[in-house]
Amino acid sequence: MSAEVRAPWLTIVGIGEDGLAGLGDEAKRAVAQAEFVFGGARHLVLAQSIVKGEQHGWPAPFDAEMHEILALAGREVCVLASGDPFFHGVGVTLARKVPAAEMRVIPAPSSVSLAAARLGWALQEIETVSLHGRPLDLIRPLLHPGARLLALTSDGAAPAAVAALLTGLGFGASRLTVLEALGGGDERIRSARADAFGIENVNPLNVLALEVESSREARILPLVPGLADDLFEHDGQITKRETRALTLSALAPRRGELLWDIGAGSGSLGIEWMLAHPSLRAIAVEANTERVARIRRNAAACGVPGLAVVEGAAPAALQGLATPDAIFIGGGGSDEGVLEAAVEALSPGGRLVANAVTLEMEALLLSRHATLGGELTRIAISRAAPVGAMQGWRPAMPVTQWSWKKP
Repeated sequence: MSAEVRAPWLTIVGIGEDGLAGLGDEAKRAVAQAEFVFGGARHLVLAQSIVKGEQHGWPAPFDAEMHEILALAGREVCVLASGDPFFHGVGVTLARKVPAAEMRVIPAPSSVSLAAARLGWALQEIETVSLHGRPLDLIRPLLHPGARLLALTSDGAAPAAVAALLTGLGFGASRLTVLEALGGGDERIRSARADAFGIENVNPLNVLALEVESSREARILPLVPGLADDLFEHDGQITKRETRALTLSALAPRRGELLWDIGAGSGSLGIEWMLAHPSLRAIAVEANTERVARIRRNAAACGVPGLAVVEGAAPAALQGLATPDAIFIGGGGSDEGVLEAAVEALSPGGRLVANAVTLEMEALLLSRHATLGGELTRIAISRAAPVGAMQGWRPAMPVTQWSWKKP
């Protein structure tokens, strides 16, 4: 028997800085007829004149479980939200708790839509990123010459902080436009170069538009796997770029998956896994304390500060971690029990890729291939280097790669 479906009892109304003037008749009726009205202090003030029900401001800290609202299920409840409730808004949080059939949503234009309209930018041709309560480093992978970005910020200090970050990365010539309090009486739009940013007294409600320009020395993160080794801080313990690109291909990341990078070294493999798509997650497992700190710095510098880092030696450090969809073993794979623990932990249908440069690790991979199957690949790379007054090929250490899909 299917679960009982309630009639819509929750209405989410998007409201802009123009307040009631921007609401249609349906939205106004929903606010006026509600027994309970929830929203931020600013939203409640904007709608004050038509609110008849009991008012509730958001608690501090914010309750992502929405206990107060869920306790009123079946009553007439209205939630006021900024602009489009489903664009980084409270509607997303509520939809995790309330079935869509029990909600009615009346959106207003999002701040990003308003910003694009003011600038004359086509939304389908730009990148958007939320920096609201999140690290500014998330903008790094989007910094490509000619790119147009719209960033949601947390406060009035964020635009200057972004300008300083861009300048330090070689994007000082970029044009930054601060769009403040869009749609309201205090709306203001101001622009400056990143390396000459002097805009002050910025309204906390702002969207930052970036038109990216770079210098020759700019730190640009390419869009394909196999980032240059010098983009990572490392002590020599790094999967080299060509091998890294082939390894990522073998790992075959898919939307929303989790990777374990065992013996992470510099963290380059897990970082590039996460760069492939924003939904991807990774856990870097590393026993060396200095390398752990280095992994965190590399993750921030490459725009994936969400990379989780576990300090400890496998297999003990793997206990209690979320079940992985893919596993890479680069360092320490020949240690007792590591490969066995990885095979056991992998989810059905998951992929395991292990690289060997030592004879001991290679022997272990040959043994596992003999018992479990999979694919063996030999990766041999040579680079041109001086030989006296001429050039010759100098081979790097060959890599034996075992890739396996768990039944």
